[in-house]
Order: sequence, then structure tokens, then C-alpha cells
Amino acid sequence: MEDTQAFNENEDERFEERQQFFTEFLNHSDIYSKKIQSMKKSGLTEKRLVVNIDDIREQNREYFDGLRNTPMDYLPPFERALNEIINPTDNRRQTDDNNFYHIGLEGSFGENETTPRNISAKFIGRLVCLEAIVTRCSIVRPKILKTVHYCEKTQMYSAKSYRDATMLDATIPTKTVYPVEDENGNPLTTEFGYCQYRDFQTISIQEMPERAPAGLLPRPLDVIFEDDLVDYVKPGDRIRLIGVYRSIGGKVSTAASGTFRTIILANNVKLLGKDILQPSISSLDMKHIKEIGRRKNVFDLIARSLAPSIYGHEYIKKAILLLLLSGEEKNLQDGTHIRGDINMLMVGDPSTAKSQILRFVLNIAPLAIATTGRGSSGVGLTAAVTTDRETGERRLEAGAMVLADRGVVCIDEFDKMTDSDRVAIHEVMEQQTVTIAKAGIHTSLNARCSVVAAANPIYGRYDDRKRPFENIALPDSLLSRFDMLFIVLDDINETRDREIAEHVLRVHRYNNNNDDGTPVDDSNMTIFNNTSIDNDADNENKETPVWEKSTQYINTGRRQTRKNTLLSIPFIKKYIHYAKLRIHPTLTQEAVDIISDAYVDLRSAPEGRDAQGNGSFYKTLPVTARTLETLIRLATAHAKARLSNTVQARDAKVAKEMMRYVLWKDVKERERRKKRRRMNNNLAESDEESSDEEEESEEEEIPATNRTNTNEDERMGETVSQFSEISISNPSEASTSQTISPSRLSLFRKQLNVLKSDGTDQFNVDQLISQINETLPADQQFSQEEFQSAIQTMSSDNQIFYSDGVVYIV
Repeated sequence: MEDTQAFNENEDERFEERQQFFTEFLNHSDIYSKKIQSMKKSGLTEKRLVVNIDDIREQNREYFDGLRNTPMDYLPPFERALNEIINPTDNRRQTDDNNFYHIGLEGSFGENETTPRNISAKFIGRLVCLEAIVTRCSIVRPKILKTVHYCEKTQMYSAKSYRDATMLDATIPTKTVYPVEDENGNPLTTEFGYCQYRDFQTISIQEMPERAPAGLLPRPLDVIFEDDLVDYVKPGDRIRLIGVYRSIGGKVSTAASGTFRTIILANNVKLLGKDILQPSISSLDMKHIKEIGRRKNVFDLIARSLAPSIYGHEYIKKAILLLLLSGEEKNLQDGTHIRGDINMLMVGDPSTAKSQILRFVLNIAPLAIATTGRGSSGVGLTAAVTTDRETGERRLEAGAMVLADRGVVCIDEFDKMTDSDRVAIHEVMEQQTVTIAKAGIHTSLNARCSVVAAANPIYGRYDDRKRPFENIALPDSLLSRFDMLFIVLDDINETRDREIAEHVLRVHRYNNNNDDGTPVDDSNMTIFNNTSIDNDADNENKETPVWEKSTQYINTGRRQTRKNTLLSIPFIKKYIHYAKLRIHPTLTQEAVDIISDAYVDLRSAPEGRDAQGNGSFYKTLPVTARTLETLIRLATAHAKARLSNTVQARDAKVAKEMMRYVLWKDVKERERRKKRRRMNNNLAESDEESSDEEEESEEEEIPATNRTNTNEDERMGETVSQFSEISISNPSEASTSQTISPSRLSLFRKQLNVLKSDGTDQFNVDQLISQINETLPADQQFSQEEFQSAIQTMSSDNQIFYSDGVVYIV
């Protein structure tokens, strides 16, 4: 008995000592003193003081470790200190009152920062920090803290306090038996006006779907929210949660059972924006992004680099790029919401790479969730009301489209869905919300996502003799919500089939040099693992390769050309992230006029067949007022691809071209300035055209003399990625910093052409300057600075490649 009393006295002393430290910490900090004064003025609207735990670490390391590892011993004195500062009088009564102020923690928690999948028994009793997504939320209910009873016979009042395992204090949980009579058997009447309650809510979280390992289900956790934290989050929100990980008894607890239910007692919660899942961009990445954005063919370049293992489908790849960039979301003053996300549907014959394109979107989009027609129901895509097994209360559980808020939903086998399930996504695809009115729950959840769907025709294969809507068999109310619908046909063409066969066979033959025998993933499909916000600092100085090294293997089916180089997938991810986050184009009057005329032309275009009954001029999509918004979204997305802050005429023309292809597959060929290159011309004549004109011209085949053997071609392919910074430089920028005059540069090219006429197309850089100067008079010889400037300028114009001290002439 004496030992127990001594232990309690020591605990009280430690409690007062810790309370004294936290009181001094709050009083001596100007930041927290101002926050406390604000809390006093606001009354009970601000009930939680958020403290950075790093500030405590600077004051006392022992208390920092105590808050992280044994928060049940340190948080109660911390909160008592806060309440004494705010209301120093009658603090004991204030402690039991519902008007109780709380401490919330933030900052760096070291090894206690984890994920719902990695949390284990060693974290029980600790303060943990994790990032997750909210999947379910219960109804907010009051939890009783103290009841007051009146006995009419004795005319006495009695009170009873209640404690459970979800409270931070270390006291033993009390019995939940509600008193109806006193110890003498006299009946008691409850005075509800004197009873104290606290709001209480249970939510379920799980690791984010895009971070879950392949083949494993996301792991859920239950979280208890109390007082001011209730109703702070909703299903689909991504949060950064700080709380105490505790184990409590299950619904049925017996002596033979050693398992317990684990929960997290929330201490602080922060909503994460859509940027938390995005890759970090370094200053060098920013430079490369801006240089690529200045190219006139940047849209075609990025689209060609998407899904390089899939042959053809040029317009579908362009549509995927526009979908990832999206348009501009608008919320008008009258409350109208105009979506900026782009929806796309692919319908066509089997074995036309529809599912492969969906798979590529899943891996390149920062947030993407995959579903199938038969594997999903209407409520599984939107939201469902479920019943908790233990409490029997109703909960709201988010579906795939709510979880994919600000992301992409990929639906394969879209035609296999039932009509009732397809109707459920009508609201999501246009209003981008999910409205629930079931089981007494009335709410609206955000589902701001793009939809990419693939389906087969109603007859298995597309029948050209029937109209498009007869093959698709989807109602116009659903089709009009898709911005683009592509009819993918498996036509028999000997030349094209041979090119596809060659492309597929070469992809199968390609192996990663670092892992012999293992097939390489053509898209370098790696999801950015942002398990901690601190990881962004580590990636700040890492350079992302701009060009894809393996273009000689991937880009097949056509003869190797200079224009077949591809951008790397990691760089494309960063480019799309930058364009979508930083660029917000506005419409110009010129673009408005073109879009308006395009909408009128598309809507009034006749349908049918020609006089001989051949050809199909039927529209694949109904042209409605939503088509006008589609044109605006496509033009805006194309402006983002150019990193332009205005939607210009060229963007509107691309949007019109895309819609003409979607509706009829009838695109007017743009006039291109063709430039033929003679093999016997010298380098000076070939450089007279600017690099911008080269990008607009048709692809030029590399002369056979430059592809004399396979080994040489492979070496040149490997240098594309190594010297990406040189090869993507803007010629206009290079000319501003060069130290060689145009006349001297022309002379250098002529001398280099003389050396090339001997049949040699590669030179050692140390010997090249001496070989050139030997043929020139002393007053015309090149200095070392002029030589380096000439090499850099010609590299920028893609006339030579420079690698490991060797100059290759293209």
C-alpha cells in the first residue's frame, strides 16, 4: 500500500514538473503567445493550439523524445499547461468541462513517420505520423463525459464521470453502467442540462491506392476524431495524420484471446492538396522543360514519346497528352461549375492496344485508379452507405471516382457494365460530384477526375455497314459526356501489318543492359514514392534524363531518322506536372472566333454516304453544346503543352483538327514546307535553314553514309541521352553567347566538310582542330575558344554529336 502511494506521489511530481516546463515553453515563445492570445479572443472557435515539435527539440531533447515515444505521459500535462494559461482560475473544474483546449503537434517525427501498411506492433503507444486517404466516415455522435443525477427522496445531487480507452489520460476506463438508483436503492433522475458531452467520430483510412504494392490490397486503419476535429475530413480526402497508436479491447474480449483492436487517437490532421503526389522539379529540370517548351513541334514530340512500345495511334496518343494536361476548371459567380478534366472513350476491334493504352495512363498519371466493367458496380464507382459491424451505425464509404479526385479513372470493358451502373457515373462525368441521399445520410462528395474508358462494339467487331451508334450501343446522354470517342479498327493492310510485326518483334528482342534476360518496361513505369514530404529535398538536385536512350530499339516500323528521338517518361511526368500546375492559359479573341466557327461547322456538317453508297460520313458523337466546351478544353490543353499563357489561333486549330478526327477521321492535311536534303551538299548549305523550319518540315532520312554499320549507330543512339542538355538548346540562345562570328562559323563548316569528303564521319576532338588549322593560312586559323564555340553551336543545331572526346558528323 505504501509503495502504491509513493508511486502515485512520484507520478504527481513528474506531472507537475512536465506541466511547469510546458508552461514556461509557451510563455517564453512569441509565436505561441500570440496564438494563445488569439485563442482567448476567439472564445471556443479555436480550441486547438498547433505546436511544432521541432521547437521542443531545440529546448529539451528529453521532452521531444517523450512526446514521440510516450505521448500518454506528456500530452496531458501539456494540455493542462495550455488551459492554465488561457483560464488560470478554477482550472480543475475547467479540466472536466467540455470547454477544454487541446494541443496539436506537427513537424518532423523521425522514425515515427510511417504508412498504414508499415505500421506495426512496435508503434503501439507512440505518436505516429502518416499520410493516407479517407475511405469511410461515421456519423458524428456525442460521447458522454459526466452525468448528473438528482434524488427526490434525499434531495441530493450526485455525479459520475466516464473514461474509456479512447481518452489520452492514463486513468483506468470506468464501467459504462448507467446509474438509475443510489446505494440505498432510491431512484435517480438524470439532469441532462448539467451533463457533459463531447463530439465523437470514427473514420477509416488506408494507404493511397497509387502507393499500394502491386497485387496487394490497401491496408485500412480506424481513427478516432474528437471535439474540434470531427467533420474535418470527408471520404476521398488525402490527409497527413498525427495521432497516438493504441490497442483497445475488441467487441468480445475473453481471457483465451490475445488479439486486440488497434486504433489511432487523432492529435492533429492536415489536408493534403493534389500536389503532394507530384514529382519534385529541380532547377536543371526547369531549364530543360522551358527549352523543350520553346520547340514548335513540342506537342507532336511529347505525344510521340507516349507509349513508345505501341505502334501507331498517333491521334489517340495526342488525346492522352491533352487529357493529362486538361483544360481550365472554372467556378462561376452564380455557382456553376465548368469542368476542366477531359473524358475519352475508345471503341474498336479486339487486339488494337486499347487496354495497353489504359495501362500506360495508369503508370504515367500521378493519381490513377483502374476498374473494369464487370468488376465494378455503380456504388463501387461513386459512393456507398455501409453498416458498421460493431456499432451498427451507418457509414459513408467512398468509391473509385471519389478516391481518384484530381486524378484519372481508367475503366476497361466499359461496354460490359449494366445500364443501371453506367447511369450512376453521369453526374460524376459532368458535374464532378457524387450526391448521396441514403439511410438518413445526405451529402455531396467531390469526384473531379478524368475518365478514360475502353469498350468493344456490340457485335464484337466494328461493322462498317452500320452507323456508329448502332455499333457502340451507348445512349447519347452518356456519349455526350465523353469529349473524345475514337473508333479503333483492325484493318488488313499488308504494309502496315509488316511494320507492326517488325515493331512488336523488336520490342520483344530488347533487353535492359543492366539486367540481362529481363524484359524492359518501355515506359520506365516508376511511381514517385513520396512517403514523406522530406524526400522532396533529396530529389532537388537529381537530374532527370531528357531523352530516351533506347530509341533505336523502341522507335521501329520506320527507317531511322533524326526526328525519331523520344523524351524519357520521367521527364514527361515532370513536364506535364509543370504545365498543368504553373500554366493557366486565357482565351484570345482570335482563338474564340476560330472555336466558334469550328463549332458551327461541326454542328451543321451533313451526314450520310456518297452518291455511290460508299464511305461513312456519320458522326461518332452527338454534336451538342458540350462539344463547344470540349473545343475550349482541347485548345487550352494544347496551349499548356506549349507552356503558353494564352490560347492562340494555332491551339484552336489543333482542337478543331482533333474533333474532326474524332467525328469522321477526316483531317485536312496541314501544309508543310518540304525540304529535301541532297547527300552531296556540304554542311554549310544544309545549315541555311533555321532549326524551327526543320521542326515544321517532314522528317528527313539519315543518309546511308551516316549509318555504315550497326555499332556506330548504337553509339550515336547512346549519346542522345548523355548530351541532352546540348541537343535541346535553343539555337537562338546559343547564338547570343557564342564567341565566333557567323563568317568564321561558315568557314569552320566548310573545312569540316572537306575533311568529311575523305569518307570519315568521326574525329578525335584533340586532333580535329589541328587537322582544320593545317589547311588554313596562319591569319585564318581557329583559336581554342572559337573551336569550342563552333562545336557547341553545331551540336545545338543537331549537325554533330559530341561524346567522350569524339565528334560524330550527322
